[in-house]
Amino acid sequence: MTDIEMPPGPTAARPHRRSGTTVTGRRPRARTRATAGTGRMAALLVSPTLLVLTIVVLYPTLMALRESLYGPKGLDPKTGFIRSTEPFVGLRNYADILGAAGDRFWNAFWNTTFFTVVTVGLETVIGVVMALIMHRAFSGRALVRASILVPWAVPTAISGLLWRWIFNSDGIANALIGRQILWTTEGFHAKVAVIVAEVWKTAPFIGLLVLAGLQVIPNEVYEAARIDGASALRRFWHITLPLVKPALLVAMLFRCMDALRMFDLPYILIGAQKNSVETLSMLAQNEASNVRFGPASAYAVLLFLYVFLIALAFVRLLGADLAGGTGAGRRKTKTRLVFARRTEVTA
Repeated sequence: MTDIEMPPGPTAARPHRRSGTTVTGRRPRARTRATAGTGRMAALLVSPTLLVLTIVVLYPTLMALRESLYGPKGLDPKTGFIRSTEPFVGLRNYADILGAAGDRFWNAFWNTTFFTVVTVGLETVIGVVMALIMHRAFSGRALVRASILVPWAVPTAISGLLWRWIFNSDGIANALIGRQILWTTEGFHAKVAVIVAEVWKTAPFIGLLVLAGLQVIPNEVYEAARIDGASALRRFWHITLPLVKPALLVAMLFRCMDALRMFDLPYILIGAQKNSVETLSMLAQNEASNVRFGPASAYAVLLFLYVFLIALAFVRLLGADLAGGTGAGRRKTKTRLVFARRTEVTA
């Protein structure tokens, strides 16, 4: 048998292509240009936000860090006059905070932590209850929603004045309990007054965010669970709470960051330099008002680090839930929804 040689045709001259690349491994230039154009557009859209964050967050933080390395002007021992510039003291302000002024710092630190844990915990429970009430369909629901959201709309300074009148020695609070308690003086009762006022004002914020999460849950899921014989408590625990969890965690994160910076409410309601309610923000403001800007900046930097670490830990531990659930969380939610719909169809 004679071998027949095929003449080289146009096919043989073409380079072999696979997955959008040539035999040399180079990708088409059009795709590279498109990717570069998308990156430039993304950078252009994000640049205003980055500029605002730089002006509002980064620059003040760097200036506070720089100022914390300087001490008060004081008297110049050589001339006997007040110095024209602040002396560089390095980390002495931080050493004084943890040393000579350690008692006051740790008192403010624990007050801040206590207020954050207690108020956010109470606000979460009360906010979820508010959201469930506002989500139900009944006559006069619009009026109830408006009345619940009114405390959150009141400015904090006005809220502090209102509660100061309530907690006066001859105020409504003492009239209701039938005892004479000096709420605005030193003691644990001052903490209680701040907690009550703070929860009253900011619980509607959590309720509003949870309400937004409740409104995206399909009614078919509840109908299927009701037909399957699930009680109201089981429906809340196995359906409502898991599906509203992302919105609830975001609300708790915002409230934690806000509560750690608490200043105006205890300052107006109880007063300044009260050991029972003094927070880190109040401590920094007190140092600045006495023209000790170096120690005040050091307190502000430590507070910034505290808030940053809490927020970072919150996002690291609950990042998937904050993003709406990923991986196993999404699979569980999808399985729950599919099972509920299959139950409804079978019924």
